[in-house]
Amino acid sequence: MTSPPPSEQPIRIGRLFFAVGPLAWGLQHFIWGAFVTRVVPTWPAALPVKASAYAIGAVLTAIGAAMTFQIRPRLAALMFAGIALASFVLLYIPLVAADGLLGGSWTSAGKSLVMFSASLLVAHSYDAGRGRHVAVGLAATCLGVFMILCGIQHFMYVAFVVSLIPSWIPGAVFWTYFAAVALIAGGIGLMVPRLSRLAAWLSGAMIFSWVFLVHVPLTLRQPADGGAVASVFEALAFSGVAFMIAGYSYRSAVIGSTAVARLAGRTAAASATVVSTSDMPR
Repeated sequence: MTSPPPSEQPIRIGRLFFAVGPLAWGLQHFIWGAFVTRVVPTWPAALPVKASAYAIGAVLTAIGAAMTFQIRPRLAALMFAGIALASFVLLYIPLVAADGLLGGSWTSAGKSLVMFSASLLVAHSYDAGRGRHVAVGLAATCLGVFMILCGIQHFMYVAFVVSLIPSWIPGAVFWTYFAAVALIAGGIGLMVPRLSRLAAWLSGAMIFSWVFLVHVPLTLRQPADGGAVASVFEALAFSGVAFMIAGYSYRSAVIGSTAVARLAGRTAAASATVVSTSDMPR
């Protein structure tokens, strides 16, 4: 049994990391009986909150399970993309409009856009259509802009970010600023084609490390906080998005270099033919 090409490994790992997200968030809706994740913000007061939370939880759990266990995963990913987009347009835009510049609702709204674009990327990863290149570019752009937003917010809300860092990690203020610069640099790199593969690998590794360095310790300190629990799977899912982008950037580089090599070979062959023809006796 042969192993898949190098580009397939990060794509498969990234898809799994992302799929675990909606599965976990759906189960959280049942455990908390409320909208404790950022997939869907607080439900309008006029609607039954608990029943709605269970209903959305059932849908998210089914979608996450389908993507995780490869049961019509493309359809499941498209359904999750629809939920994320509807959540952004119908629920998050009003919250952002009522919030201050670069407030907390901006972060949650940005997450919903990343979930939307990443879901499209997952869906297109199961076919070889032309839409895949668009999906990769959209996911890289949404994740890149979101990372730049988070980096700026690290500078704006230093005290809050410091409170998230475990006390056993020294120099919390330094790491806050370091993470801010890394987020902005990674976000810019994701949107620059020549840098996207390296930026995706480094960003994915950084965000994945935060799962265990920041979010799991925070959850252990605040186990009743549904938002803290959700952040564990957000970081895992977003690292998966970065790994998928890295995988497709690798594939594009390989395809591009192969095409260049073929073109060079054809040019050399044509040149040789011309030379040999010119050397023939007249």
